[in-house]
Amino acid sequence: MRTLIDDLLAEQGRLQTPAAKFAEVHDREPDLADHYRSLIPLTKPGKDEQYAFEVSLDRCTGCKACVSACHNLNGLDDDESWRDTGALLGGEAAPSWQQTVTTACHHCESPECMHGCPVGAYEKDEDTGIVRHLDDQCIGCSYCILKCPFDVPKYSEARGIVRKCDMCHQRLAEGEAPACVQACPTEAIRIIKVPTNIPAIPERRRTEHEKNLFQSTIPNPQSGLPSSNITFPTTRYVGRKVPTTAVAADRDQLTPEHAHWPLVFMLVLTHVGIGLVGSAGFQPTASSAPLYLGTLLFNAGMIAAVFHLGQPHKAWRFFLGLRTSWLSREILAFSLFAPIPLVLCALPLLPDFPFKENVSILVQASVLPVGLLAVLTSVMIYADTRRSLWAVPLSAPRFFGTVFAFLLLGASVEFPLLRPFAAAAIAFKTLPELWVLRLADIDTDWSPLRHSARLQLGPLGNITFWRFALAALAMAAVIFSPWFALPLLLASEILERQLFFQSVQAPKMPGTFGPAHPTH
Repeated sequence: MRTLIDDLLAEQGRLQTPAAKFAEVHDREPDLADHYRSLIPLTKPGKDEQYAFEVSLDRCTGCKACVSACHNLNGLDDDESWRDTGALLGGEAAPSWQQTVTTACHHCESPECMHGCPVGAYEKDEDTGIVRHLDDQCIGCSYCILKCPFDVPKYSEARGIVRKCDMCHQRLAEGEAPACVQACPTEAIRIIKVPTNIPAIPERRRTEHEKNLFQSTIPNPQSGLPSSNITFPTTRYVGRKVPTTAVAADRDQLTPEHAHWPLVFMLVLTHVGIGLVGSAGFQPTASSAPLYLGTLLFNAGMIAAVFHLGQPHKAWRFFLGLRTSWLSREILAFSLFAPIPLVLCALPLLPDFPFKENVSILVQASVLPVGLLAVLTSVMIYADTRRSLWAVPLSAPRFFGTVFAFLLLGASVEFPLLRPFAAAAIAFKTLPELWVLRLADIDTDWSPLRHSARLQLGPLGNITFWRFALAALAMAAVIFSPWFALPLLLASEILERQLFFQSVQAPKMPGTFGPAHPTH
């Protein structure tokens, strides 16, 4: 007797889906070693060549077999994924057009993850061009995640380090296809060899690299897709032509980014501390209350930074990245500043010694030069990620504004005439934030900054309100009492740094479409 199940199975056989065809081939030819070797080069890359992924858009169905295979073969955590699938939508000119996309590490010619790492935990293999992450070197700072414009490195909570796709380099070395390549039922992914001596000129690159990635084929700044001109990725997407109106399916999802609370407190407390310690130069004695408070807050910020690292005991290796990484430079700059407030606090308690007064003057004079240099490295850390909200014109007034607002606030304790200037400094540092917020209504096209403005006025609206409300209260309070204004402004600055992290538009490859995720 024929059952419904029998009918359904027969129907599936007639449909000849990719999975059905894949199973049929396996049944017919159990040993497919030769078949899989056809999906990878038979010889190693030569001079000025490297391995790269090639993805056929015509063949990709979004079945996620590649995602599952990568996860299983590499023993990833439950919430960890080195390969993702997303979608492109056609936009206004082609509203019914849709294309699924599979993506992993692009093993770029100029990998920003490697350049930004403060401890040398990345290497680009000279023979294959594969960008590998060295797990035993990683300190878990996650700066490579911010530097990568494709959202490739993933942080592992269980291990306290970052990990990413290495193109299954061990398998390639033995003539075996990577897990994702071998698992794809439609052979949409393969490994090819590409040239690496192409000049870093976008026009040449589009011609000689056959239009790598989507930025090279979609001259559309509203697409929400990352630029290929930052790291020069080697992945090739071939086959189906992508319309110029295509956009990332998840472009308009207003999902706040990670808050990075240890970094929020580090950036606020260290900058506040530098300002208050600097204000001690305006006081009649070096042992002023702003100096002690500034020293306490600065060191609290330095301690908070440690909690952002998954492997803090390895952070002493930061000097390895001084040549390329702004994070290494920030660690050095803040380490140079750290002893200064402690010396200023200790000098009045020490017995007199020759040139004691000269030493005090010299140390006090070094506060602002060294402190502002340290703040500059903080600005550059985020500007170097190429994220629009973190560009120098927007982040520098925020960071330096915090220093000078608290410097004037601390100085106004002794000199009341400086209180209006302190209020003005508080108002001045809100101007870049207000300029971004106006884009939510004025700018009709999608842009990273408009996305940030919509986040701040939408899911993060309550935080935005209290950030400006507390700043306004601090401006009014400073006229009457700097000490009353200080906690108000401190709370306002913490909310400002939270918005700094959570409302940034983080570049990434296209994700899936659907309703926005719940906000925090």
